Amino acid sequence: MAKGTRRKHAASFKAKVALSALAGDKTLTELAQQFEVHPYQITDWKRQLSDRVAEVFGKSSESTPRWM
Repeated sequence: MAKGTRRKHAASFKAKVALSALAGDKTLTELAQQFEVHPYQITDWKRQLSDRVAEVFGKSSESTPRWM
């Protein structure tokens, strides 16, 4: 049995899919069909986005606010 090639998705595509999943307008199945990826992959990207969203604001968000 021949192995298929793995698809590599751009970070922007992953972000788009994960944000769509977070929006909750469509089910995972609908999103999987729309973006042609497995529902488990969408769940993983959504989890990664949720886990790393604080990094967007940098380390300064963990320190004392500038206005204090």
